Amino acid sequence: MKRIAYAAVAGVMAMGGANAADLYGAGGGYKDAPVVVESWTNPGDIFVRARGLAVIPDGDTSKWNIASFNPGVSISTSGIPELDITYFFTKNIAVEVIAGVTPHTVDSAKGISGLGKIEDVWLLPPTITLQYHFDTGTAFKPYIGAGVNYTFFFNDESGANYRGFKLDNTWGAALQAGFDYKLAGNWFLNFDFKYLFLDTDFKVNAYTNGFNAAPTRVTGHVDIDPIIVGAGIGYKFGSSYVPLK
Repeated sequence: MKRIAYAAVAGVMAMGGANAADLYGAGGGYKDAPVVVESWTNPGDIFVRARGLAVIPDGDTSKWNIASFNPGVSISTSGIPELDITYFFTKNIAVEVIAGVTPHTVDSAKGISGLGKIEDVWLLPPTITLQYHFDTGTAFKPYIGAGVNYTFFFNDESGANYRGFKLDNTWGAALQAGFDYKLAGNWFLNFDFKYLFLDTDFKVNAYTNGFNAAPTRVTGHVDIDPIIVGAGIGYKFGSSYVPLK
């Protein structure tokens, strides 16, 4: 009798297991239940994104040596392509590295606006941020980050009334917020916002009376503090997506 009872119990368990297997769907839940949302990230994953950026400087100036002229500068907005890489230490904590070059025009403003363009200059602002990616249980995955930036200024070309323009390379802090939105497979969309605390000293020779006269040596301090807004598409390398627990 015991053998028969054991056999009966085993048969019921086997039938239950088979029925459960039939009911359990590939989405990680029963066929009639909502599909379980997949986990985005795991340690060791790498996100590679291609984004288009708008770089919007502030351009506030101070500490002029010719303050009586009421001088100022304006710095143009620039749009550029950009590539960035994110490495995940855990499913939530990651580090992002970006590098790109951005061209800007620095124009005279306020009391020296009549002197026109000061310089065309390129910026190389490599930035690294430590990020936290939030789990929302959906295809939407927001993140925040903070880090450091070091900006190089190069390939400058002076305007008609200026010579010898120089911006000092400088360190700055960076704040970041954005989100990824999962598409099919390992593809995803991205929106990103950064604010760089970027300020530097500059110097230039201004020729207010033509190049036959002695130039006016102009020095000052500029808070560039650009807002960087980006959007694009990314691809994940690393682990396969797994159901959330």
